[in-house]
Amino acid sequence: MKRILIACLLAGSSATAFAGAAGGGGCGWGQILFEGQSGKPSHILALTTNATTGNNTFGVTTGTNGCSANGTISYGGKSAVDLSMLMDEFSEDVARGDGEVITAMAVSLGIKPEDRAEFKLALHDNYDLLFPSENTTTEQTMAAMWGVMQQDETLKPYVS
Repeated sequence: MKRILIACLLAGSSATAFAGAAGGGGCGWGQILFEGQSGKPSHILALTTNATTGNNTFGVTTGTNGCSANGTISYGGKSAVDLSMLMDEFSEDVARGDGEVITAMAVSLGIKPEDRAEFKLALHDNYDLLFPSENTTTEQTMAAMWGVMQQDETLKPYVS
């Protein structure tokens, strides 16, 4: 029974980990209790505290607990699409200027539907930059993609 409870707590904390920045940095009792500490155990305990008490919602609503609804919610992790598993398909879609993988990438990057055609066109027009050789790595392609987006006025706001 104890293992099930721990697993549930950890699962709950991992679900909230993606929204850790929502409400502002250092939001919630967990961040207050574990302020100044570092390392995964401290972060997990802080997230678990926030998840089990529901105090982030209260904090954002009332403006307490170090929470704020003034900022923009962002995601600082990896893209929802693991491009390394789909490089061939992504390359083909970029060459065509359309397809499921390039659309999924646009969606995972939060590109608005009205800007997705520009995203696809920008990548298509810069295919040689994104894929300079047969051995181009995922990291090289992603770095080139961010560069292309940074140079495009419509896509620039999507680059953090």
